[in-house]
Amino acid sequence: MTARRADPAADDTAAIVWFRNDLRLSDHRPLTEARREAARVLAVFVLDRSAGGAWAVGGAALWWLHHSLAALSEAIRKAGGTLVLREGDAATIIPALAEQAGAASVHCGRSHEPALQELDRRVEQALARRAIALRSHRVSTLFDLDAIRTQSGKIYGVYTPFARTCRSLPDPDPPLPTVTRLQAPRGAFASDRLEQWHLPPTRPDWAGGLRDTWTPGEAGAHDRMRRFLADHLEGYGSSRDIPGDERGTSMLSPHLRWGELSPVQVWHAARAAHAAAPGRKPDAGGARSGFETFQNEILWHEFAAYLLHNNPAMPDEPLRAAYARLRWRRDPRGLQAWQRGLTGVPIVDAGMRQLWHIGWMHNRVRMITASLLTKHLLVSWQEGEAWFWDTLVDGDLATNSASWQWVAGTGTDSQPFFRIFNPVTQGRKFDPEGTYVRRWVPELGNLAPRWLHAPWEAPAAELDRAGIRLGQDYPKPVISLEAGRDRALSAFRNEVRAAS
Repeated sequence: MTARRADPAADDTAAIVWFRNDLRLSDHRPLTEARREAARVLAVFVLDRSAGGAWAVGGAALWWLHHSLAALSEAIRKAGGTLVLREGDAATIIPALAEQAGAASVHCGRSHEPALQELDRRVEQALARRAIALRSHRVSTLFDLDAIRTQSGKIYGVYTPFARTCRSLPDPDPPLPTVTRLQAPRGAFASDRLEQWHLPPTRPDWAGGLRDTWTPGEAGAHDRMRRFLADHLEGYGSSRDIPGDERGTSMLSPHLRWGELSPVQVWHAARAAHAAAPGRKPDAGGARSGFETFQNEILWHEFAAYLLHNNPAMPDEPLRAAYARLRWRRDPRGLQAWQRGLTGVPIVDAGMRQLWHIGWMHNRVRMITASLLTKHLLVSWQEGEAWFWDTLVDGDLATNSASWQWVAGTGTDSQPFFRIFNPVTQGRKFDPEGTYVRRWVPELGNLAPRWLHAPWEAPAAELDRAGIRLGQDYPKPVISLEAGRDRALSAFRNEVRAAS
């Protein structure tokens, strides 16, 4: 590490910080190390639309990216620096900017996504030809993913022992302080205007619900985290499964996806909030269950990154090779009904409509909707994964693919026969009064709770009283839940027999 010279004002040493999924100025090791190494730092973001390969950033996430970059650019400006925006091939743009700035090194966050890892190799090679170093740093995980192994040195495939090992490790170092002062290298560096990239939708403008729900950017991330930890952490263990109560979930996932918060910041902030909670009031899960349950969610995020890091094909291929031969059904009508929230199964339709409207879905309902598609309809998990990828503001390649494989039963922690969620049972258990369904499926709003989650079971008089004509005002179910479950069990049993 190069020490800072005695007179920084007269120092023209320069470094580049290449921002990607780490759009913040606090707990940012690439930025911190660049400032230690050089007096002048050029902040750069490259929109490389081909960088993700087949998994280029989805539409809802692009909306978020636009506003997050606007917030980051303003924060860097207030610190005295400039964020240079360029669109194109990062392997060409980054070396050219580094050479123009006279930078000895480029600092960036380490990625666990295979396409971005390949891009890093190309950038590193291009920089090396100019005698410039690429230095990558951990920015989006709690731990070094390469260091977590079983006692026999193997890779974990199941979450619980992975999480147990993580909990046995020393806590991550405390978050790095916010960078408040930046000085750009001398000279003029051409930059695109953010509006030139046309990231938010225009015609049609489907982002109204996103604007009403979210505040992208580091400041919005910290505000949401503070409010959640202060008011809802201690009850998280019992409230997180109630989709009608958005206060019961942190809704931090898009902020983590874009690195407006680091997992390290959330980990330490949650621990501090729990320690400061008056009396540490236990919830229905028992003392500390809210804090520990929330930690488990952070560790699931870590586990997903770990799985992708060690299984680069995870977004496209089942982690259990035996299920690569499973014969999924082609069902365009069923898939479209699912995407539009018109399956005739209320809690599923509520979730899919919430997803379309605000770019996010409650985690319990994500599992229910994914189960209906992959089990009852027997449509491949890749179809659902692709739809979520395009419609989620928190569309993260690792968590999205790992979660879909978990529900579908094709992952390393394979339980295809047990993860068939009954959406009616789930709805009655976690949305007993129908608060969630009534909000997102208002055409069922007048049905009594007894019938709300299975309107096809309601007597004709109840439907008449609620002003509902099944098949007209609200669709009949796309499939019998019992028949769909039986078909899924048969398909998976046949696959297990064929593989044995």
